[in-house]
Amino acid sequence: MCAIAGIINHHATPDVERIVRKMCNQQAHRGPDGSGFFCNDEIAFGHRRLAIIDPAHGAQPITNEDGSVVVILNGEIYNYRKLRQELEKRGHEFKTDTDTEVIVHLYEELGSECVGMLDGMFAFAVYNSRTRRVLLARDRMGKKPLLYFMTGDTLIFASELNALRCHPQMPRELDETAISDFLSLHYIPCPNTVYRNVRKLPPAHQMELRFSEGTVSIRSYWHLDYSLKQNELSFDDAAHELRRLVERAVEKRLMTDVPLGTFLSGGLDSTIVAGLAARFRAPAETDAFTIGFEVAAYDERKWASAAARSINSRTGGKLRHFEQVVDPCDFALLEKLAAHYGEPYADASMLPTYLLSRFAREHITVALSGDGADEVFSGYERYLAMRYAARVDALPGPVRKLLFHVLVQTLPDRGERTLLGRTRRLLHMLASRPERRYFDMLDHCPNPMKQALFGERLRGVLQHDSAELFDSLQWELTSANRFERLAELDLHAYLANDILPKVDIASMAASLEVRSPFLDREVVEFAAKLPFDYKLHGRNRKRILKAAFSDLVPAELAERPKKGFGVPVSLWLRGEWRDLAATELFEGTLVSDGFIQPKTLHTLWAAHQSGRRDHGYLLWGLLILSMFLNRNK
Repeated sequence: MCAIAGIINHHATPDVERIVRKMCNQQAHRGPDGSGFFCNDEIAFGHRRLAIIDPAHGAQPITNEDGSVVVILNGEIYNYRKLRQELEKRGHEFKTDTDTEVIVHLYEELGSECVGMLDGMFAFAVYNSRTRRVLLARDRMGKKPLLYFMTGDTLIFASELNALRCHPQMPRELDETAISDFLSLHYIPCPNTVYRNVRKLPPAHQMELRFSEGTVSIRSYWHLDYSLKQNELSFDDAAHELRRLVERAVEKRLMTDVPLGTFLSGGLDSTIVAGLAARFRAPAETDAFTIGFEVAAYDERKWASAAARSINSRTGGKLRHFEQVVDPCDFALLEKLAAHYGEPYADASMLPTYLLSRFAREHITVALSGDGADEVFSGYERYLAMRYAARVDALPGPVRKLLFHVLVQTLPDRGERTLLGRTRRLLHMLASRPERRYFDMLDHCPNPMKQALFGERLRGVLQHDSAELFDSLQWELTSANRFERLAELDLHAYLANDILPKVDIASMAASLEVRSPFLDREVVEFAAKLPFDYKLHGRNRKRILKAAFSDLVPAELAERPKKGFGVPVSLWLRGEWRDLAATELFEGTLVSDGFIQPKTLHTLWAAHQSGRRDHGYLLWGLLILSMFLNRNK
């Protein structure tokens, strides 16, 4: 895992190398093991390295035999050995044993079509001085980030927004629409950023610049298709094939020349990954890492310990389990971590994700995780909730809205993670129009709240409906099943914009590489072809995944209620963080520069502090926004 940065078509700017070095140094946490640079009259490439493969010889940038093709890579290419064998047969000579060098020679053979041959998680840039072209690309699921902006005909790119800020011409005009979307979703959807003219290259996309033609083109090179169902495949045969594919996905991600371990929460997904890693790495031991909390509602240590015991009973004791109790209620840590994201980002599980990564990094450099299984195998409880909600659609809209709105008002607001909170959210869903019900369930700042909350700086975007993101993605969805389309939507929206950036930024802040077997291309494509009933059957979520690994994961772990990796932000805002958060919210740019109406903010704060209402998620999003604004005036 690494960091990349570059300036393309820099017109021989005198200090271009200094700027690229500064951009790389800003990302040193992503690559603490070294740096490298390449500059000529057209491009300047920079790289920070976290040494994983061939630590002694894998410094980047890497060139081909005559130096005409140059590449920098952030990520891992899992099929590089197979590709290397084929390239060597075609006469290409290699000077390292790294996966990065494969891209150089594959590009020589295929040009921009090389991206489709790569199996891995990656963001890379490759330059060909003979054809005067540059290719930028990002992996299929969006594991590795790539951000950019253009000034004139010069393109500047990097792995993180904070690195782009090192360029003196980075656009600083805020995108108020992106801020509105953030308050609703707690992330800013790709390809947008908080800055109006700074973009994220979308997952499964590539960008090509041709100097001679003066053109820039962006296109998708892969799309997941849910319409190609294998209905003739029996459930048992499908479970057997899924087992084979997941095993292979884990095995290929054990590729490393540095210490490797796994995250372990005691849930189905992490137990599968840890169990397979321990089995494949035997007779060597595999380290698994768990963090716990003093707040019982968020602590999963007993389940993780049970998972470790079960795995050891099946592998002869080849899993070493490490636990650490942490306290994520650290305002200074929040400030530090929020700054790493470079723009407003408010998934509160970034805190425990970072603490887990920091703990694991004391022992290992690479960790395997269970990320992606909920989206790929329909594991979220909200898919069930949407199915239940559809049963009331026979009621006339006005009747349904009035009935469930009245019922909501009868229940006290005790927070989203409580039973009452989940019931209130379900009732809100039932009152919504079917076509926007899913968005309304996820919306932390509905339009009526924005009308009351937004100040003069955000008044211009009050007509913007953040649900347009979901609407715009509808044409990309391929499943014929209305509920499977929700999981497909989550792959494009929630996974790509929330889960994966959270894990990437939080883990790389601790200089830890995280690999996700459930997001393997073959696993994802196979799951998309399965009948939806194989994934969600009645109340049984991730049905086929449980069946495929029933011998590895005990039933009490596979069927236990999912806690998620949350933290009690509502309680902290009333307790340990109250004074610091109040200062941040009321005495900073958020109010003084007219982003938020102070009267409405005071009303929300007072209701939350009194316990009459739980506005924790909304106030948390506003706090993160305020931190960003105060530090990036």
